[in-house]
Amino acid sequence: MTGILTSEADFERVRDWQVTDAADYAAYLRETGQLLAEAVEEYGTVRARMFHPEDFADYCLLHGLDVREQAARDGYLVNPPLRTQLVTYRGEDLADFLPRLVRAREGGLVLRHADLLTDGALCGTEQPAPADPRVRWTYQQASEVFRRVLVGAGCGAYEFRVVVDAPGGPLEARARVLHWEDGAVRINDEDLDLVTAVLCAGLYCELPGAAVLHGTQGSGALCGEYRQVAWAWRSTGYEWSPAELAVAGVAAGPGFSLGTVV
Repeated sequence: MTGILTSEADFERVRDWQVTDAADYAAYLRETGQLLAEAVEEYGTVRARMFHPEDFADYCLLHGLDVREQAARDGYLVNPPLRTQLVTYRGEDLADFLPRLVRAREGGLVLRHADLLTDGALCGTEQPAPADPRVRWTYQQASEVFRRVLVGAGCGAYEFRVVVDAPGGPLEARARVLHWEDGAVRINDEDLDLVTAVLCAGLYCELPGAAVLHGTQGSGALCGEYRQVAWAWRSTGYEWSPAELAVAGVAAGPGFSLGTVV
């Protein structure tokens, strides 16, 4: 597990904290890329998270630690409440990996919020699904909702956005999806987890919500036929149904009925 500075501003912020010996951010990125490549070769699986200066400073203040100590950095990186921010490195370029780390931190905060709404059942276990029977059943419902959205849409390149009106502020998640002709779906694991958690929290707490799927439907295998689509659904807290609405500035017409998708 490793922590990575995702911007030059963050690099400058921690320069006096002895986090790295790199002379500048460009050198830091080169060294980080080499370390990740070596770790993948040696261990096979490498997980990382964003090293956020303010989060780290707050952690040290809370635990009475010196920001310049290695033990403080190690403790911050393995802090259990922040494990929701971990991302598996797949060997991609840092230019593609760094945005995933930033989104994972933002998503981790949303996931912790959703966890509170489900009485700690989402993040309280290392298992892929919640241990609490009621939350587990609702989580399966949420997974099925998202599956039907993708199956009904068919092959294409999409972005899914969902927002749930929750106590303490809205829960929001988004995910980019590639849906191939053979039914295979490509989506980042952390995005899938977050979307499912937000849908689960909404159903579990019976909270209203809205969702939009938009993008390009079609593929080269279908004679190169493509069309722009934007579908929307609204939840009363019990079920999702077609509606005309906008989420995060994306306007969409009523989607297809999820009950008709098998």
